[in-house]
Amino acid sequence: MKTMLVSEFKAKCIAALKEVHLSREPMIVTLRGKPIVTIQPFADLPSGERLGGLKGKMTVHVDLVHSESTDDWDMPK
Repeated sequence: MKTMLVSEFKAKCIAALKEVHLSREPMIVTLRGKPIVTIQPFADLPSGERLGGLKGKMTVHVDLVHSESTDDWDMPK
């Protein structure tokens, strides 16, 4: 695992992040010889549908916008 001084990381932050992203290898940033943070590549999201993934899998049998639901709640009078 590669290490980098915090002062070097500050000067080369974007390049260091790109290196971690491309190499898929974590990097340790140190301050006075002690590790302070580990930079790891982001785990890939699982493939598949996310937004709209349930489209066509449900059926609504009532009008949700104009339904009368006051009978379903106990309301103080």
